[in-house]
Amino acid sequence: MRYQGELAYVLHARPWRETSLLVEVLSAEHGRVGLLARGVHGPKRQALRAALQPLQHIRFEAVQRGELATLSAAEAIDAAPRLEGERMLASFYLNELLLRLAPRNDPHRELYELYGIARARLGEQAPLAWTLRRFERDLLEAMGSGFAFDIDGDGVPIDAAARYRLDPEHGPRRLLGDRGRSDREQSVTGAALLALAADQLPPQAEDMAGLRRVLRTVLLHHLGGRGLKSWELLGQLQRVAERAGEGAGAAQSGDDKVS
Repeated sequence: MRYQGELAYVLHARPWRETSLLVEVLSAEHGRVGLLARGVHGPKRQALRAALQPLQHIRFEAVQRGELATLSAAEAIDAAPRLEGERMLASFYLNELLLRLAPRNDPHRELYELYGIARARLGEQAPLAWTLRRFERDLLEAMGSGFAFDIDGDGVPIDAAARYRLDPEHGPRRLLGDRGRSDREQSVTGAALLALAADQLPPQAEDMAGLRRVLRTVLLHHLGGRGLKSWELLGQLQRVAERAGEGAGAAQSGDDKVS
């Protein structure tokens, strides 16, 4: 197969041998494609190396005879968003999701378009958690694993005042009665599901946290039960932030006592 003038987003790149890169891209017409970029080191290849960095939007040419296509040319179409901190980690998360869930050489232009929208939102400083929840929802739908968020698995309209868990195969399932703290932590309000269905930002912070928890359960199912490295990194950052907050609170408490 020959790729000519193919549009793609770079998802991942890692060194191979001394002068080459193994690159994964999400292309417009052919889905995820593995590329072998030979001889990318050296001052004359700086533009090529820059074009093959994650998040970059490129146009490339390559020839595929086996599992990997050999890259012959690539150029950047635009400047990738300059992200830092949590937004950079969020971009790693999006890339890792696609690397794990999108099969190679399976044409899927909708995924390409969804990634472009999420990439733009990350660069535009749109609400980060909402950007990720929308991408997760749309990714599941595009992969054929989505479901409605305004009706439950039995076709009953979602009750905004009730709580639900997400069954990866059947969609929302209503929790009946007081199921305890554990069930509440693995569930979400109907109001949050209705907001997601209507593509409207949930007004409550807890609703956003609930969507994150239940969507992660669904994604973990489709990931075969093996989590993501970006989830681990995010958990570590959150624990560091919590410890820092506790330290600041203790210091403030001490100051109050002194005063």
